[in-house]
Amino acid sequence: MTAIAAQGQVSYNFYRFAFGVGASYERAYTNVKKEYNHFSFNGSLIYNYSPFIPIALEVQKGTLSGGGLTPALDRFGRQYTNRYFAIYLHGDFELGEVIDYSDSWIMNKLKDVFFGGGFGVVSNNNSLQRYNIYPWNGPLTYRFPGKDKSINLSIPMRFGYEIRFYDRYNEPSVSVDIGYIHNLVFGEGLDGYNDPPSVFKNNATSQYRQIFLGVRYSFGNSEAFVKPIRY
Repeated sequence: MTAIAAQGQVSYNFYRFAFGVGASYERAYTNVKKEYNHFSFNGSLIYNYSPFIPIALEVQKGTLSGGGLTPALDRFGRQYTNRYFAIYLHGDFELGEVIDYSDSWIMNKLKDVFFGGGFGVVSNNNSLQRYNIYPWNGPLTYRFPGKDKSINLSIPMRFGYEIRFYDRYNEPSVSVDIGYIHNLVFGEGLDGYNDPPSVFKNNATSQYRQIFLGVRYSFGNSEAFVKPIRY
């Protein structure tokens, strides 16, 4: 009976640490008219405060771009490509931390829905077309102000779902995360244009969104949670 009782307690345990890798399909929202989709990649180190509250230090590398040399793509002929690097500290809160999922199949599935947030910095590295190319907009010598390289504060808003895979001890060892992130970037570095709002449409916070897929592998000593993680 002792061995059976011990085995029954195994599903309470989880690993404190994890590392993860992932990819995102992303698009910016900046001052230019047309924006393009790209892929970015990330890696992270994770501390599991509980099985349902991971806290991650994440690095990202990706590309954002927009505009073009025709009026349909941008009225002034602005065009940028930003090969950025970002660092984020963020945490997620999964519903399993607070809901009772022991006697309901639906609640047992909903326990892995998560939302979260954090903060970080984006290091922008832009290649830009900086001069007006259409005479009806003004002199062709007009240079659009801004910086090619800059660092901006960013706030991510996260939402998604975690799929867990368990090892032979019924402890979650591998996870697949699917979700959506919307990043608010404060400053004008994302597209590199800092146009005066009195002349140009430049009155919204720069942003970029990511549709992401990530894989996490948990490791380290296992610790007990207050209720079974797997039913």
